[in-house]
Amino acid sequence: MAIGSSVLHEKLKEFFGFDSFKADQERIIRHLTDGRNAFVLMPTGGGKSLCYQLPALVMEGTAIVISPLIALMKNQVDAIRGFVAGNDGIAHFLNSSLNKAQITEVRNDLLSGATKLLYVAPESLTKPENVALLKEIKISFYAVDEAHCISEWGHDFRPEYRRIRAIIEEISIAPVIALTATATPKVQSDIIKNLGIADAEIFKSSFNRPNLYYEIRDKSDPKRDIIKYIRQNPGKSGIIYCLSRKKVEELAELLNINGIKAAPYHAGLDAKTRAENQDKFLTEEIDVIVATIAFGMGIDKPDVRFVIHYDIPKSIEGYYQETGRAGRDGKEGQCITFYSHKDIQKLEKFMQGKPIAEQEIGKQLLLETVAYAESNSCRRQLLLNYFGEDYTEENCGACDNCLHPKKQFDGQEEMCMIIELIESLPEHFKAEHLANILAGESNSIIKSYKHDKLEMFGAGKDRSPHFWNAVIHQGTVLHLLHKDIESYGLLSVTEEGLQFLASPSQLMLTEDREFVDGEDDDDDTGIAAVRGSGSGADPQLLAMLKDLRKDVARKKGLQPWVIFSDPSLEDMAIMYPVTIDELKNCQGVGEGKARKFGKEFISLIEKYVAENDIMRPDDFVMKSIVNKSVNKVFIIQSIDRKLPMEDIADAKGMDMEELLDEIEAIVYSGTKLDLDYCIDQAIDEDTVEDIYDYFRNEAESDSLEDAMEELGPDYDETEVRLVRIKFLCEVAN
Repeated sequence: MAIGSSVLHEKLKEFFGFDSFKADQERIIRHLTDGRNAFVLMPTGGGKSLCYQLPALVMEGTAIVISPLIALMKNQVDAIRGFVAGNDGIAHFLNSSLNKAQITEVRNDLLSGATKLLYVAPESLTKPENVALLKEIKISFYAVDEAHCISEWGHDFRPEYRRIRAIIEEISIAPVIALTATATPKVQSDIIKNLGIADAEIFKSSFNRPNLYYEIRDKSDPKRDIIKYIRQNPGKSGIIYCLSRKKVEELAELLNINGIKAAPYHAGLDAKTRAENQDKFLTEEIDVIVATIAFGMGIDKPDVRFVIHYDIPKSIEGYYQETGRAGRDGKEGQCITFYSHKDIQKLEKFMQGKPIAEQEIGKQLLLETVAYAESNSCRRQLLLNYFGEDYTEENCGACDNCLHPKKQFDGQEEMCMIIELIESLPEHFKAEHLANILAGESNSIIKSYKHDKLEMFGAGKDRSPHFWNAVIHQGTVLHLLHKDIESYGLLSVTEEGLQFLASPSQLMLTEDREFVDGEDDDDDTGIAAVRGSGSGADPQLLAMLKDLRKDVARKKGLQPWVIFSDPSLEDMAIMYPVTIDELKNCQGVGEGKARKFGKEFISLIEKYVAENDIMRPDDFVMKSIVNKSVNKVFIIQSIDRKLPMEDIADAKGMDMEELLDEIEAIVYSGTKLDLDYCIDQAIDEDTVEDIYDYFRNEAESDSLEDAMEELGPDYDETEVRLVRIKFLCEVAN
């Protein structure tokens, strides 16, 4: 049905209040109303929704909008009803959140012809009763929103999306418009093929969002950094993405405790709570919504001023779409992402157990994310290039790399040294081990392999192990080296690496990839600056605390870290605690540790504060969450009763790793537990002794990763964790 340009402009003004279309909107709408298929690739904030909403209102019949975001359906239905006053039946949604009475209302409005737009979840579309209902009505067209969900190479693959074409053919054939904000050429091809719209015209808008600022920060103390940032931007709306539901809940609670109005939003909440939290965000009763990365955020809010990723996303597409929720009105949008290697390892671990093909795709997408996070190039250029678009400006002026270029060096010689070392060894080793060899840093494991006798031992001793670690990591990003996830990250050289060794060329690497804090540490936010360079810790006090720790450790015959870790001392040198309760607010200091070792430390700090006339902060960095773990009491009582670990885990629906996480949290908060009954049953005496001796005499920290490397592959990670808990209970607490 051909509809004239004047009619479209008239309806645009009547329904939406706009005088003109944006970019390709009019071309797309005319193409669809002419009865033809379309593929629309348009960034978040570009006006995709209008491309199917306006045609639906002017065409004969009902448009079926297939969307995975239940929350967004309600949002858009409310918006359409607002445009067309007095006719609530004009738009409906059909999904699992509706009761019987609501479903009857939807059915009646559809059959009477009142409904012009029906939003359907892909799972609802495939239900036989819904297919039967849709066969009874005239369908104007099908709009497949978030179409990237069709592709396994997309960032949010949904198997139900691959059944859409078959269902369309069962209901009735009508034009199809596929819309997405993120799609690489590979994903684009998948969408068109799977929806059976090979004849679709492709409408592709620029991916450049010039108003967005992109930044990657080291994840040294993200909670403190987030609270500091939000306090410096009062009243601004923002979204924070986390990897897990548990972290969402914790962070939302932490923000509220610190006077920031926030609410959680994830798939584990009931529909009513999700809707309430979304409405509070839209109506600005709260400033911040904290959400899981995995759960699509259906928040259509134009004035989101910041999007923070507490955890790195699994793909560039996910990152682009989530950051794209900032500044949709064309004004300020700050996109800050916290990055650490541990997050990458977690995401890699999540992939284990999935089909091999899915793992390969996941690893490839993750590698792209790592390359983006660690790159020194313009972030805007990297993002646009990923989506097949060139950005020719040398400096975008709105990303951390362009505003604060990092120092680079030609690392071809260093990379060749690493490749030569790996190739010279008969066995494979982890990055830390190789870095120590090159830096000439000996330890028990290096001695046990006689690697301190190698010709290359100390070949790069003018640089630190940290430097060599960074070079090795960049070698994996550049595909010169390969890290085997399944065997604790052992490294090997790729074909590309061997070619590089045979014919080296310029290789620009980052000399120091730590992010410099460009803000004044002496602010009035009550939040200390991020650790790293310029951590905000009082250097003189920190040195005194380290000396005291050394003395206490020597007297007690313990490793210094068992007394207090470096981050704990740094917190003391920032917050100047002078009571046991204040000391417990420092990172890694539980009740038991504070009472066992704290007295001398707070005495020293109190004296130092008085002698140097120090103004102590009123707000201790940030108020911490009281441990409200519902499992805590049950676990403590079960261990007291000497119940098997498997039974405790089963009773709470946990796996063993989750149970150990809970037990470690209990122990680190200062509670002593006696796990000897299960350790004696599960681990032989010599193994317990070896692991215990390592933590007592050799370990420089309580790091599990370091322990696994030092102890070697013969030791099981669960065994090491159990003995570490025993050691902490008996010695540290």
